[in-house]
Amino acid sequence: MLDQSKKTTLIDIRNVSRSFPKGGGKNVVVLEDVDLTISEGEIVGLLGRSGSGKSTLLRIIAGLIEPSSGSAQCRGEAIQGPPDDVAMVFQSFALFPWLTVLQNVEFGLEAQKVDRGERRKRALAAIDLIGLDGFENAFPKELSGGMRQRVGFARALVVHPDLMLMDEPFSALDVLTAETLRTDMIDLWIEGRLPIKSVLIVTHNIEEAVLMCDRILVFSANPGRVAQEYKVSLPHPRNRLDPAFRQLVETIYARMTQRAEPRATSKEGIPGTGVGMILNAISTNVLSGLIEALAGEPYNGRADLPVVANVLQMEADELFHIGEALQLLRLAQLSEGDIVLTEEGKRFANLETDARKKLFAEHLLAYVPLIGLIRRVLDERSSHTAPAARFRNELEDYMSEDYADETLNAVVSWARYAELFAYDEQTELFSLENPQ
Repeated sequence: MLDQSKKTTLIDIRNVSRSFPKGGGKNVVVLEDVDLTISEGEIVGLLGRSGSGKSTLLRIIAGLIEPSSGSAQCRGEAIQGPPDDVAMVFQSFALFPWLTVLQNVEFGLEAQKVDRGERRKRALAAIDLIGLDGFENAFPKELSGGMRQRVGFARALVVHPDLMLMDEPFSALDVLTAETLRTDMIDLWIEGRLPIKSVLIVTHNIEEAVLMCDRILVFSANPGRVAQEYKVSLPHPRNRLDPAFRQLVETIYARMTQRAEPRATSKEGIPGTGVGMILNAISTNVLSGLIEALAGEPYNGRADLPVVANVLQMEADELFHIGEALQLLRLAQLSEGDIVLTEEGKRFANLETDARKKLFAEHLLAYVPLIGLIRRVLDERSSHTAPAARFRNELEDYMSEDYADETLNAVVSWARYAELFAYDEQTELFSLENPQ
């Protein structure tokens, strides 16, 4: 790593916002007034929930999309198209299946018109560096997921970029493979063997961010903003069991479970509440399973979120969504990095199946406004049916089409379990199977 007293600014993001069009000529704001500076000699992490705009910001820096407003610069020049000094590693490997490992790694150099001899020399060096020596002539289908991601790293490194962008590069790998690859990358970084000056990594894995990064920017969602920045002063290699490491993980968990302050809108007041609440389609089996786990030993109704994530092998983002669904239903409460069952949650854990469904139905009608609305519409209509489009259109006044679909999927799943109403996938109709 470089002497921080001599560091140079590589990326300067100022007041960047980004919106995308949705139905009816309206826009959905994904990023709003984001500031970010990346200097030589540091690994910076963008940490946040799904939908917080992390990957959108990464693509702005990569020159793949433009900001709707604000300024994005690389080495003092406006980013207009992919900068020469920036390379990217993707979550999905993004290899050409018809090319060998060597040919995949050489591809970027070929695009830069580097001569054949130099291409081969640099590609072989990159392949050796990331631990794939001997696999130069293998095709992607012959490699494991971890090996394919190593090819992705080699392809990014071979062009000797100043900044390497990493978009959840370990999330498609199994736990042990991801841990090995993270450790190898950090070892190479510490030893100064990576031909790069800085790294920007997008992740929703809190421990991964604390393990790798010098600075962590926590994003809030809808729209994405920088909610908090943490400097990580722990020396490398970092020990997950170090009390200081655990404390920082706990602190970030607590920050990410804080509720954002509501903001007024031009419609019925507050986004994210009322009918305009975004719901995640989480299986009722998963919700019930977590309640049962929390109710039993060793938690007895209260658990530390990082501990639960490790025990259940869950990403923080996934656990947050489950916890928030239980919180919405008043079956659990998220507080300062802990998840605590309410009295109703404890009661749910001890009920038989039919009684659980009845309790779940009561809480859906009381605390999920969209489900209450659908049920009222079905009760009031003589046909006791209603098209999904009627509710989807209303949702799209508050959220993107994708979020509207996700929210309706959640409603369908939960209401079926609670036997509140039915849904026909073919006709896209809600109905009361046994209208009263």
